[in-house]
Amino acid sequence: MSTILDEILTEKKKQIEILLVESASKIERNVERPSLFDRLYYSENLQVISEIKRASPSKGIIAKEVDPALQAKVYYEAGATCISVLTDTPFFKGSFEDLATVARTVPIPVLCKDFIIHPVQIDHAKNAGASVILLIVAALKEEELKVLFEYASTIGLEVLVEVHDETELNSALKVGAKIIGVNNRDLRTFDVDLARTDEIAAIFPFQEERVLISESGIWKREDAERVARVGASGVLVGESLMRSENINNVLQDLQVVLGGILK
Repeated sequence: MSTILDEILTEKKKQIEILLVESASKIERNVERPSLFDRLYYSENLQVISEIKRASPSKGIIAKEVDPALQAKVYYEAGATCISVLTDTPFFKGSFEDLATVARTVPIPVLCKDFIIHPVQIDHAKNAGASVILLIVAALKEEELKVLFEYASTIGLEVLVEVHDETELNSALKVGAKIIGVNNRDLRTFDVDLARTDEIAAIFPFQEERVLISESGIWKREDAERVARVGASGVLVGESLMRSENINNVLQDLQVVLGGILK
């Protein structure tokens, strides 16, 4: 029986065929962006990666008509450490055009969030202005993960490697990932459980100068406190911000002191 992840990857292969015959349009100006790793590693507060997310397979349309430039500006001014842009079109209604728009708008790190399974996607992400890409261990064989990680690193991109369990964490560590995200959402069922962050944090090698990001299921300050308490340096937040009528308040409320001890 096929999973949601299987369906996404099947469609993604079709999209790659199109990308291979298209030339990736390069962004007009190349902004020197700060390192996402440094922002996470040296911060005393939980950092928020704010996501521009038009839709999802589990929630349907969230904000299809969002203005990426305006949303990015609001995120930036509210203190986001990085802006994540979903570029998958069939399931999330995003695009590389959205990514390029955000990259032209803000000077902070910009993450291309997609189901990357081929180097051509990395080329398009970089040309659109991304400084960070996402690699999902569940979507890749071990050798594919290694090749894509090394390729992205070679062309000057930071890599956020996403895991969901201990086996996937070991794969991320094996390729040398410094920025590791634990997806609290199971991509096969799309069920969400914040306990995933607790489980991964308990075995995470924080002493090796690596940072942990908690992804999905972060809605309120209590959620932020919970993941900060176990060692997360950042959270990736999409739907709750996209649906919020006061992004500034929500985003700032998530920036708790690391370790869960509030000022």
